[in-house]
Amino acid sequence: MPPTTVHFNGGVNLPDTETVMREIAARVPAGVRRIPDGETGSRQNWIFFQLEKFWQTPGLEQAGVMDTPSEGYEQMPKVRLSDGVEPADVRWADLGYADVYQDSYATFRRLRDEGVIPSSVRFQVQYPTPLASINGWVVPEDQDRLEPSYESALFADLDRLLAALPPDEVAVQWDVAVEFAILEGGFEGTAAQTLDGIVERLVRCVDHVPDAVPVGLHLCYGDYQHQHFKQPESLDLQVRVSNAVVAASGRTVNWLAYTVPQNRSDAAFFEPLRDLNVSPETELYFALVPYHPAEQEPGTVDAQVQLVDSHLPSAEWGICTECGMARAERDDVPVLLDLHREIIATGGSRTP
Repeated sequence: MPPTTVHFNGGVNLPDTETVMREIAARVPAGVRRIPDGETGSRQNWIFFQLEKFWQTPGLEQAGVMDTPSEGYEQMPKVRLSDGVEPADVRWADLGYADVYQDSYATFRRLRDEGVIPSSVRFQVQYPTPLASINGWVVPEDQDRLEPSYESALFADLDRLLAALPPDEVAVQWDVAVEFAILEGGFEGTAAQTLDGIVERLVRCVDHVPDAVPVGLHLCYGDYQHQHFKQPESLDLQVRVSNAVVAASGRTVNWLAYTVPQNRSDAAFFEPLRDLNVSPETELYFALVPYHPAEQEPGTVDAQVQLVDSHLPSAEWGICTECGMARAERDDVPVLLDLHREIIATGGSRTP
């Protein structure tokens, strides 16, 4: 069947939360199950929001910059443990998500009560995985030493948020990007950051969310400086990670969002879907909404829809963009939102 639902991966380059929610509600009136706050303001550049928290944490100090193997991801700022400081001595700064999401929820609730947002739509929050910030911002020799306490601090921030929000109105997404960068050779990983180790970490993230709250994974290849750290050759790695996490988790993974480069409409890219083994309860979303529609060959979305549908003939599935829309040009955001609506309305066909 053609796609019937849409998913938003978090970031939306609009001025504020209310504008994000009003624009989504107005431009995509059908198929939306969760609505984000757009990660506006200081969260627009994803884990840069956490780098500021690292700089504020006593016991950590700036350590210059390091390049990654991926073109476009050079000069990444790093921190390290200060001389004489042990990991057990680090007391993390307030990581900031719980407070900002509570403010955004107040906007969500008001707009829902006004009838702008349908009553069936949940408020979606996004967290980077603990490994994202650890690998992204910490020098390699200190990553494994600092990760356990940072993971505990990030989980505590999520706990505080979920304690403040009604469980039947919220949903949690973990953004899984740095993990794919490590596995694809775009970022350097430590000896503990193997495929099995990454799956174990993602299972901890999923299982930390209470059963009453839907949880999903955004499987992402990054868009820093408008570039992936590597173009995925196929859906193979995303499918393997999905299968492993779903099999090992103690609860349902409610949705998975897959990266599909906008120029890939060949059968080989989608062939790994034959091996996808997830629960029928897990919603599946594919990035068939192109960031640059003018640069896409006419008919590409139709072909992508047919290829996904050929592997999921009896499943309900939906669409998304490759990453969030935080780094899209602001004037392009309405166009991208309209494309979500048009693709759903036409089953893939759209005006180029």
